[in-house]
Amino acid sequence: MEFLDLLYLGFSEALSPTNLAFCLIGALLGTLIGVLPGIGPTATVAILLPITYFLPPLAALIMLAGIFYGAQYGGSTTAILVNLPGEASAVVTALDGHAMAKQGRAGAALATAALASFFAGTVATVALAFAGPVLSKFALSFGPAEYVALTVFGLLAATILASGSVIKAIGMVCLGLLLGMVGMDVSSGTTRLTFGSTDLYDGIDFVVIAVGLFGIAEIAVNLEQREARGSLAGKITRLWPTREDFRKAWPATLRGTALGTFLGVLPGGGATLSAFSAYSLEKKVSKTPEKFGTGLVEGVAAPEAANNAGAQSSFIPLLTLGIPSNSIMAMMLGAMMIHGITPGPSVITHQPALFWGLIASMWIGNVMLLVINLPLIGLWVRLLKVPYRLLFPAILLFCCVGVYSVNNRGFDVALVIIFGLLGYLFRKARCEPGPLLLGFVLGPLLETNLRRALLISQGDPAVLVDRPISAVLFAASAILLVMMVLPAFRKKREEAFQEEEA
Repeated sequence: MEFLDLLYLGFSEALSPTNLAFCLIGALLGTLIGVLPGIGPTATVAILLPITYFLPPLAALIMLAGIFYGAQYGGSTTAILVNLPGEASAVVTALDGHAMAKQGRAGAALATAALASFFAGTVATVALAFAGPVLSKFALSFGPAEYVALTVFGLLAATILASGSVIKAIGMVCLGLLLGMVGMDVSSGTTRLTFGSTDLYDGIDFVVIAVGLFGIAEIAVNLEQREARGSLAGKITRLWPTREDFRKAWPATLRGTALGTFLGVLPGGGATLSAFSAYSLEKKVSKTPEKFGTGLVEGVAAPEAANNAGAQSSFIPLLTLGIPSNSIMAMMLGAMMIHGITPGPSVITHQPALFWGLIASMWIGNVMLLVINLPLIGLWVRLLKVPYRLLFPAILLFCCVGVYSVNNRGFDVALVIIFGLLGYLFRKARCEPGPLLLGFVLGPLLETNLRRALLISQGDPAVLVDRPISAVLFAASAILLVMMVLPAFRKKREEAFQEEEA
């Protein structure tokens, strides 16, 4: 009964006119940036972070969440119609989706993608609703040692699941941890890594790093690349799959949903990893794996279900443990901190309206996306004709104005440009900026809890492995370290990421 009361509370919050409006804005923006190549959800959320200062907390989170899962819907539309994935998670959808479009089955492919996405989004939302309270009760027993172990495990897992070199990913995490130390030490009052600048006494603002590394750097990288333009594969006729399509698609949708929900919870997981993994799984279980890429409906249903499930289940560790599983969740955590909300198990108990309102909004957002996506296909395709050279000045101006408005400091704008250049150089060096952002966000949490644990034990480091939960997490971290060293694992990992890039 209590569960139904909490759900009622959530829907009453989500269905308020303000929150409904921001849910729709998030869903539409997400679809838009999913359609347009070169503007991903990570960059968009980073750019819009300054706006959240001026919004109610729940409305801000609803909008940012809508952008994330809305992008998964939008990315599939252009991937199927013009073979131009607007979002990384839609790359594998293009393989069979576009082939179906060339066969005159674009409508069936689009409907399959939309229905699979809706089903997976609904399941992941239900999983969050049930898992959230259970995990939060479990997390309430966490002490400083457990949080230290969890943070270490999360950072290590994120480095393994990040694309590119493991050494580079570890280096990026360490750089993020260093950047998180900039400013005045709360305990001693001494300044760290400020280089005599009074502007750095309060540390580097999260918004500055996010906008620089993901907003400005993204613009620079996209300007270098030649604009790709696709042409519509054929006329869209029947917007509904056949009975045979449904028969083949529903087992793939179930497998993709289950795999995406699981991978979304893992540190470093999310929509992209889930989509590629689901496609690989379908090829392995199929009796005719050689036919994938020729227009199989399973090749559309599985990755589309997985990327939506992965996107929404990645909220589980954030809302229950306060640990972000990927760079977008790190930005969601930043948005919560902007409003003075401490992510973790206390959110569910002390701010139930926020937690359950966000869950209810996710389901409402999925319904909105299902309704608005198919009728607006023509509009999304026409938007592809907008040249990127007309978009980037507006995006750049928005970044600078947004960052300046947070603290009214020109110093922050200068830092954004510096981090933008760094982000560009990182991409050139094939260093993924996601682990850096996770290191920056989790660094203060790691430092604070490590100090608390050592103060309690009077400097005895054995306190970190005294309790069973922390001991298990440290053991898991040790296993991850061993796996990093093993040549066989490294080879398999490289092969997996080569498949993704291909």
